[in-house]
Amino acid sequence: MFAQLANALPHFRNTNSGQFFLMAGPCVIEGEDMALRIAERIKHITDKLQIPYIFKGSYRKANRSRLDSFTGIGDETALRILQKVGREIGVPTVTDIHETTEAAFAAEYVDVLQIPAFLCRQTDLLIAAAKTGKVVNVKKGQFLSGDAMQFAVDKVRQSGNEHVILTERGNSFGYSDLVVDFRNLPAMQQFGVPVVMDVTHSLQKPNQSSGVTGGQPVLIETIAKAAIAVGADGLFIETHPTPATAKSDGANMLPLDQLEGLLTRLTTLRQALQDTGSIEALPA
Repeated sequence: MFAQLANALPHFRNTNSGQFFLMAGPCVIEGEDMALRIAERIKHITDKLQIPYIFKGSYRKANRSRLDSFTGIGDETALRILQKVGREIGVPTVTDIHETTEAAFAAEYVDVLQIPAFLCRQTDLLIAAAKTGKVVNVKKGQFLSGDAMQFAVDKVRQSGNEHVILTERGNSFGYSDLVVDFRNLPAMQQFGVPVVMDVTHSLQKPNQSSGVTGGQPVLIETIAKAAIAVGADGLFIETHPTPATAKSDGANMLPLDQLEGLLTRLTTLRQALQDTGSIEALPA
C-alpha cells in the first residue's frame, strides 16, 4: 500500500525506513513565513526519524460554524505559498478542496488533494479530484463506517486514478463529541489503500454553543499510539507554534515544540511492534 503512494509522490521513492508517514502542518495557511517555518521544522524532525512527510495546510476553510470565522488569506495567495513550501522545503503538499471547480485549480500547486469528511460522498467532487491525476486523500465521514468507504475508493479508481488514501477522523457521538472506532482502520486497509489516522480532528468537540469548535489535545498521544498499535499506515497531525493564537482549530492542534517528542515515542513503538511481529514493516 505504501508502495502505491511512493510511486505517486517522488519525494517518497527513496524512503525505506519502515515507519509510518506523516501529514502535518497548520490547519490553515496564515502566511508565507509561518508556513515555511513550520514545514522546515517538521522536515528536520522527520528526516532525523526517517518518517516520510507531507506538508498539510488548507488554502481556504469552507466549513465554518460562524460567518465571522477566519476562512483564509486568499485562494491563489495561499496556494502559491503551498507551492513554495513544496519547492523550497522539498516535500509533497496536501490541501483540501470543496467544490468540483477547485480540483484542477488546486492541483496546479499541490501534490495531494484532500476531500473533507463531510463531502466524502460527493460523487462529482471525487471524480474531479481523481481526473487531476493527483493523489486523492478522502477523509471518512463522521457518519460512516470504515466499510462504507469502499464506494469512495471505487469512485476514484473508476475515474482512472489508483492513487487513493483514506483517513479516519472519528464518528459523531451525540451532538458535540466524536469517538474513534479503531476497527475502521483495518476495515479500510482491506481496500488496498494506505490508511491514515487523523489524530487531531478526531479529538474535536464540534457544535459548541459559542460557534467555536473545542478539542481535547491532551489525548493526542493516546490516539496516535493506539493508531500505530492497530497498524495505521500514516498519521495526520495539525500543529502550530502557538495553537492559542491559531486562526482555525487551535483548540485541538498540537504545539509544534511537542511534535518531536511525540514522533520519537511513536517511531519507537512502531519499531517494537515490527520487532515482535505484531505488525508488518511498510514496504519500501
